[in-house]
Amino acid sequence: MKFSVVVDSSVWIDFFNQKSSSQIEIIKSQLPNYSEYSPFVILSIILQEILQGIEDDRQHTVVGNVLSGLERLEINQFLYAEKAADLYRYLRKKGVTVRKANDCLIAAVCIDYQFDILHNDKDFDNIAKYTSLKIYK
Repeated sequence: MKFSVVVDSSVWIDFFNQKSSSQIEIIKSQLPNYSEYSPFVILSIILQEILQGIEDDRQHTVVGNVLSGLERLEINQFLYAEKAADLYRYLRKKGVTVRKANDCLIAAVCIDYQFDILHNDKDFDNIAKYTSLKIYK
């Protein structure tokens, strides 16, 4: 699989709200090359997190169209629910509390598929300290 970067909803939301950050610049530099190659892959939970927060119908359509062009990874939901729960429990034993359970799910997938994560969420930095999760820089 040539796709190697999962972009968290924290970055996509900033991107679509036209905010500025180093993570946004990475997305901007890759999207024009879409027809040739995009390193980005999207998970269903990230798609849901992004789309559910959009109130404007027109923006919802635009964002949905952009995200529909990304490679979608199909995962076994029950397998990864268990892996995410195990990851959460492991981190708690290390003294780390992940604020959003979905972040453990996303991290578990990234770890298994050896995807880097591009994020703007300190939970992923904390997860990476105790696991093989790779942060995209």
